[in-house]
Amino acid sequence: MCPRGYKCRMQLDWSFFFVALGLAFLLEGLPYFLLADRMPDILLSLAGKTPRVLRALGLSAMILGVLLVAMGRSF
Repeated sequence: MCPRGYKCRMQLDWSFFFVALGLAFLLEGLPYFLLADRMPDILLSLAGKTPRVLRALGLSAMILGVLLVAMGRSF
């Protein structure tokens, strides 16, 4: 908290940032590792979806991500 009359700069916790980035890469790579033989079919299936469906999937993933972060921060 800043004292009255002072401007505070946001401090970035770099170690937390790199842990979060590493976790994101881990989670992104996991399906390719576990489902390597099925991944081409999954990607072709996604390529056939309409932009509206892809946006809905993306929005759902972002909402889930925000909820998971909020849940993790509550502990």
